[in-house]
Amino acid sequence: MKPETKDRALAAFDIESNSILATRDALDLDAFAKAVDILSCAPRIGTTGCGHSGIACMHFAHSLCCVERPARFLSPAEAVHGASGFLQKGDALVWASRGGKTDELFSILDICHSKQVTIIGVTENLSSPLAEKSHIVIPMKVTSETDRFNSQGTSSFTALSAVFDALQTAIIEETGYRNEQFALIHPGGAVGKRLNKSGS
Repeated sequence: MKPETKDRALAAFDIESNSILATRDALDLDAFAKAVDILSCAPRIGTTGCGHSGIACMHFAHSLCCVERPARFLSPAEAVHGASGFLQKGDALVWASRGGKTDELFSILDICHSKQVTIIGVTENLSSPLAEKSHIVIPMKVTSETDRFNSQGTSSFTALSAVFDALQTAIIEETGYRNEQFALIHPGGAVGKRLNKSGS
């Protein structure tokens, strides 16, 4: 490995850390609190996004299920071909897009408005068209992606994931979720063995 390659690789840790800290500092606590309230009691939760944002949204839907908040990822392609029927009045949709201009998401948000679904967006562009269509907007901040061209979805993925992790952490506190509940739904793997070792 070339010395400059090693330097670039090690710098990635600092670059991503900077974006996480910048996102924490940019956090709108009022918007965050409103999102936690909605996500803690919504009957169903959908998440959606494209590319790296979509992958982070898939993980967030799984994280919500892990704390017994019924959620599923809605593929932007499938959502406009019937999958948005999953969401009903009183439910919530979480979308993510760094730039807030992802064309594939506009129709989904329009459907949610028609169905009286609460829309929560996570974006860096608070004045974006998608942000304007949202009821709650949580800001994220990306100081730089890790590659030399500043074009790969690296730090943006990490910052978005940190926002989602913070939301899950807050939901655990607000709902009084207990580890015993997690032990019941997660009997598999090393985590399941540890959680259920003492019957907890």
